[in-house]
Amino acid sequence: MRASAIRIATYNLQKCVGLDLRRRPDRTMRVINDLRADVVVLQEADKRIPPRPAALPHEMIEEDGWRILPFGAPGGSLGRHGNAMLVRQDVVIERMSHLNLPGLEPRGAILADIAIGAQPLRIVGLHLGLIRRHRLLQVSVIMRMLHREPARPTILAGDFNDWGNGAALDATAQGFTFARTGPSFPAPRPIARLDRFALSPDLMTLATGVHSSRPARIASDHLPVWIEIAPAMVSRRAS
Repeated sequence: MRASAIRIATYNLQKCVGLDLRRRPDRTMRVINDLRADVVVLQEADKRIPPRPAALPHEMIEEDGWRILPFGAPGGSLGRHGNAMLVRQDVVIERMSHLNLPGLEPRGAILADIAIGAQPLRIVGLHLGLIRRHRLLQVSVIMRMLHREPARPTILAGDFNDWGNGAALDATAQGFTFARTGPSFPAPRPIARLDRFALSPDLMTLATGVHSSRPARIASDHLPVWIEIAPAMVSRRAS
């Protein structure tokens, strides 16, 4: 990782149930640690049945040096609507909020204003719906929310659930640019770019990657995806 880069990762961990049908939180943590990220945005981080306890135990996460942003509801959930966020110990957390998204399925997004070193950053973690028109509506709602927020370098990260070329999402997320990331689903032989990042104009992509090393190909049906970013002016000077 470059000295000026911030690494963000997104991972749909499928409640820590691997393709071998075994629930192995320890295996999931190994994948997360191998990403070497400053921030990891998670989807399907909680079990489905109320009170929706965390699929990934809090103690296991904290033992490995991560901080859990407290989006979870009472009852031990790791996040909200399955969306969670882990940050390294030196990350400064300034503000958090969440947003319920429209659609037939219960969906939501989480927002965190953080600082990594001297770099302020807003991260929106999301998991969009399976129906195309609902996905576009959900992105529109997120965009309206962001337009009401004070300006800040922002990255959208998560499972966009879009099997297409991303043109419709790109048109809906006006002012944001989707990074060129590789396919992440299904994990054994990925063909779909479901897991993506979209950046505001004041951020620049330095590098992206899909983490496919063992045990990622069996730990979930998604592979985790990462991006290294920097302020746009810094990136242009470096080039």
